[in-house]
Amino acid sequence: MKRIYLDHNATTSVEPAVVDAMLPYFSTEFGNASSIHSFGQRARAAVETAREQVAALLNARSQEIVFTSGGTESDNHAIFGVAQALLPAPSGVEGPVRPGTHIITTTIEHEAVLNACQALEKQGVAVTYLPVNREGLIHLDELRRAVRPETVLITVMHANNELGAIQPIAEIGRIAAEARVRFHTDAVQSAGKIPVDVKALELDLLSISGHKLYAPKGIGALFIKSGTRLRQLLYGGHHQRGFRPGTENVAGIVGLGKAAELAGFSLEKDAARISRLRDTLERGILDRVPDSSVNSANAPRTPNTANILFPGIEGEALVIALDLRGLACSTGAACSSGAVEPSHVLTAIGLPAAEARASIRFSLGRHTTESEIAAALELIPAAVSHLRKLSPTYQKSAVIR
Repeated sequence: MKRIYLDHNATTSVEPAVVDAMLPYFSTEFGNASSIHSFGQRARAAVETAREQVAALLNARSQEIVFTSGGTESDNHAIFGVAQALLPAPSGVEGPVRPGTHIITTTIEHEAVLNACQALEKQGVAVTYLPVNREGLIHLDELRRAVRPETVLITVMHANNELGAIQPIAEIGRIAAEARVRFHTDAVQSAGKIPVDVKALELDLLSISGHKLYAPKGIGALFIKSGTRLRQLLYGGHHQRGFRPGTENVAGIVGLGKAAELAGFSLEKDAARISRLRDTLERGILDRVPDSSVNSANAPRTPNTANILFPGIEGEALVIALDLRGLACSTGAACSSGAVEPSHVLTAIGLPAAEARASIRFSLGRHTTESEIAAALELIPAAVSHLRKLSPTYQKSAVIR
């Protein structure tokens, strides 16, 4: 049985060209990039080449790119780094944050942002969580009203990991710039899928993660606009201008650089092809599965993401049923204490808990084929039909035609 992978928002495979670029740095090119001898200098050259490749994807300057362990670290560094950059407090006694500090974010952020903001709330930071509409988008007027004199950071994700909905980042950037507030976006789900230009978007900080764009897990980057005050989170040597001490993961960095280069080359072509496949998948499901609907269907979305509601089923059960049939996808739910909680993203857009639990995310990738989508359109309706026949909450007459 040939398995079909439609969970690229969770992680991607590592491109063969990325593996090839990395391999020497596990063996012959094993130098420490901080060493001054030839082994170290070759490693340093590879790191700086990768820095330029990542910067090119984002239209940034290479010196504005700091390599991290991934999106979570990048998000945390941006949020804590800005919030704590105002130390020492006016009294002269260093505390975690200056009293009165205020941050603006949204209710649908990734946990790497939400949990960081919640941790800062415990330190006395005021946080405004902007609501979203049914399509998963914030209201710009509400953002404008939320800005205060003590606001130090606006952090709004570029594209949502569950819905694919793309926020109006350029407009948010203008609002932040006018208010002289630092602006960070989590671009983990957008970089490599749609154009990301830190200058056009007026960004101060941006996070990416390698394993979302065909590089390895455990490597990411943080764009830090020149002149941005940011308190370091880690203490050690003077690596990466002091922003991120520690011996660089040269192989991972090289892999991220190569993946960024490949994404830049193929972004427009990939987006057009994947978008057509995504639309084919959505239309096919809506035609074959009664009562199904696409969440955030009217929002601008990343070309690869479809979040579909199947009333009358449990999402976890459908994921398992599809996996047994050879198709990998996911829900937005998280398992907590043995109970499946509805996705905070889907409840934020107004779905009742039962409908949030009945929603499935299909996320396509660079290597998804037409034949795989055709096969998926046979597997998904059959699995939904089977589960609905067993469901006490779904009308028995509303089964797959």
